[in-house]
Amino acid sequence: MNQKTFKVAVIQDSPVFLNLEATLDKAETLIQQAANAGAQVIAFPETWLPGYPVWLDDAPNAGLWDHPPAKALFQLLVENSPTIPGPHLDRLRKMAHQAGVYLVMGLHERDKGTLYNTMLFIDRDGENFSYHRKLVPTYTERMVWGRGDGSTLSTLDTEFGVIGGLICWEHWMPMARAAMHSKSEVLHIAQWPMVKDPLHQICSRHYAFEGQCFVVAAGAILSKGEMLDGFDSLEQPGNAGKELLESMPGDRDTLVHRGGCSIIAPNLDYLVEPVYDRTDILYADLDPRLITEGHLALDTDGHYSRPDVFQLNVNDQVQSNVRFQSDQ
Repeated sequence: MNQKTFKVAVIQDSPVFLNLEATLDKAETLIQQAANAGAQVIAFPETWLPGYPVWLDDAPNAGLWDHPPAKALFQLLVENSPTIPGPHLDRLRKMAHQAGVYLVMGLHERDKGTLYNTMLFIDRDGENFSYHRKLVPTYTERMVWGRGDGSTLSTLDTEFGVIGGLICWEHWMPMARAAMHSKSEVLHIAQWPMVKDPLHQICSRHYAFEGQCFVVAAGAILSKGEMLDGFDSLEQPGNAGKELLESMPGDRDTLVHRGGCSIIAPNLDYLVEPVYDRTDILYADLDPRLITEGHLALDTDGHYSRPDVFQLNVNDQVQSNVRFQSDQ
């Protein structure tokens, strides 16, 4: 592990809701802004491309069977979700390369007929990338996302050390945490729709201490007006999906997501306190020597483990319901 300090940035901003192309344009501007400020690693919130499906939590009829507005919104979401590989991934790789940064992006990933909640890691040269699919969509999220498997418990090797991440409630899966701790993360990206206080802040800080790593808690900010404007930017007059969005409580200024981004040290201290209710880019200089100091007392994958008592088996093979012998 390199013991030199490095600078990280987390983007607290809104996507152009449901508009993939426009959100990519905005991402490019934000990435360059953070890079110009000296950031070497830049993180975005959960499914920022092209926006977390907020109607699942707040629209009264989101879960009705065969509901035309719900189907119309899902159709738009699918049409605005990138594939891996694909042209939108290529564009993100180009952004990382041009800015000279390591990029961690949350997105809806389209694979055949299913969407996944995916975290994408891109090397600063734009050549190497890996991705992680959320293992268990939470509650109503199961209406739009499939489950990831162990083959995407991915990390990214950098000159600063290992960068990894988990998505939202995966941070309450003890065995998922143990698997990630075994990868010796220096920096962990904890992606959330927004980082609720105290629930998600406590969880992110706990991960930092248990894993003896730095944690960037990444959450978006989004008003109801921005959500509706993003929908309108798709130029879909008469699309039934808008009815579902308009049924969500509040007026145009109501914040659907409030941000809450923070940057946390291995000793639980906030390097940057949580920021709510405004657009921002948060920066911090991370000193890996704090990890070395912390390991004196706690290393859950080393001297503070008991493999003679506890062992975790991780199936990291790609899971498929159909296997053709000719492919083996």
